[in-house]
Amino acid sequence: MQLLKFALSAVLMGSLFSVTACSKKDAESSSNNEITATTPVSGEASTLTERNAQQRFITTLQANFDKAGLKAKIINVKATEIPNWFWVTLEGFPAVLASSDGKYIFQGDMIRLGESAIHNVSEDLQAGDNKAEFAKLKKEDLIVYPAKGKTKHVIYVFTDASCPYCHKLHEHMDEFNSKGVEVRYIAWPRGEQFFPTMQSIWCSEDRKSAFNAVISGLPVVANECQNPVMAQYQLGTKIGVNGTPAIYSEDGRYLAGYIEPDALLQRLNEKR
Repeated sequence: MQLLKFALSAVLMGSLFSVTACSKKDAESSSNNEITATTPVSGEASTLTERNAQQRFITTLQANFDKAGLKAKIINVKATEIPNWFWVTLEGFPAVLASSDGKYIFQGDMIRLGESAIHNVSEDLQAGDNKAEFAKLKKEDLIVYPAKGKTKHVIYVFTDASCPYCHKLHEHMDEFNSKGVEVRYIAWPRGEQFFPTMQSIWCSEDRKSAFNAVISGLPVVANECQNPVMAQYQLGTKIGVNGTPAIYSEDGRYLAGYIEPDALLQRLNEKR
């Protein structure tokens, strides 16, 4: 299970990441239960009192963010299976669990016990948000390697052309594709110094060739253009990406950092 920590300003920054990914730190050193800031936590409230109580929750939580100097804007809130805790989606930051009194927030793995296998409640909630974000992406803004033959799976990979583990993953591209996996690259430069290269790749007429060139150690020169690199980087930060590669299934579940094709296919089949 992946334990995600996030930054709300400079106060809550940190993460655990697999050794099979290149970290930013290394480089630099809607469901029916969704609500917005003006709608009820559990859908249509039956009474004015309930609507007012739910709006007070949002108002109180936002006020507590502001008092703490956490520059996080609440986008929507979703009821969860955990009594008196809500899933709160924030603008520009990963979502958090928040207590119904607005006094406590939690970001990490909330585990449900009592069954033969443990169940990661937080992962389910985050995956739902991720799936919605991935659905908004335009294929023309990505680098797409289609499956050969029938497409069995689609994965989204946050990548940085400077990352050795991304290079290693890229070496298996033909094998991924031959196993029916379509790979969609999302730009995620691990540091400010890597933005120009990634933007040059995304501005190239042939992004695949440009990506391959950078991996081979060749320079890429491209005209400046309107490109989605910053927006894609912000998306990764929002959902908790902290290193590359970061692989997600089409339904929004985090799968792995670097992984070989057979192991990836096994995880994809397990997630069905």
